Amino acid sequence: MHKIVFIYSAVAAILAIAITFGAITKSSAAPPKTKVGEKGITFIEQDWDKALKQAKAQKKLVFLDIYATWCGPCKMLKKNTFSDDKVGDFFNKNFINVSVDGEKGVGPQLAQKFSIQAYPSLIVADGDGNPVLFTMGYIPPETLMEFAQAALKKKQ
Repeated sequence: MHKIVFIYSAVAAILAIAITFGAITKSSAAPPKTKVGEKGITFIEQDWDKALKQAKAQKKLVFLDIYATWCGPCKMLKKNTFSDDKVGDFFNKNFINVSVDGEKGVGPQLAQKFSIQAYPSLIVADGDGNPVLFTMGYIPPETLMEFAQAALKKKQ
């Protein structure tokens, strides 16, 4: 009888560990990328040249998010700030938005071009890729909106 109770206890403990590990793995995964039809900012992923072409064609500025996959503040920015409805509406209307992993693809070149010192780095650039305004680190939705409005004023 004691062996059966011990076996059931051991199985229950293993299941509890497996469930806990699964929950930790799932919750620590990178937040999903914002897609068309979802709330928040719609980003072009990893394609700086495409963003520049669209910006020139539409006569808009480019909003560039340079991040790293391991960066906690980057994940918070995507989860809390970029997903905000008002932020998304404003940025989708006024900017061509591009998100680039600073450690992959075109990311290292852009990180060097803009002298990136930390992640996340947020840059507003013109259609030729010239910087207009720059900030870094996590910022809440209200501060990002102020940053965007200041960039638009500089454009005028």
